Amino acid sequence: MNTLPRIKTVVPMDGYQLSILFDDGKKVVYDVAEDIENITAFGDLRTVDGLWPQVQIDKSRTVVYWNDWIDIPSDTLYEYGR
Repeated sequence: MNTLPRIKTVVPMDGYQLSILFDDGKKVVYDVAEDIENITAFGDLRTVDGLWPQVQIDKSRTVVYWNDWIDIPSDTLYEYGR
């Protein structure tokens, strides 16, 4: 069974980019702007004042989230981050 990559740190940056460090040492920058364009709920990151910098890591450290309906799993961040 594959385990999900665990997130050590997440830092929101300008331009809707997330800087992410995983437990295995891999560092990626994930572009959330594309998600904002393609996933309706993610539009709140652009329109709700102050929401973007409130990104958090869940207790399992396998998801970053902003609220109950905007989240991104760690395997997506790991695979598609650059």
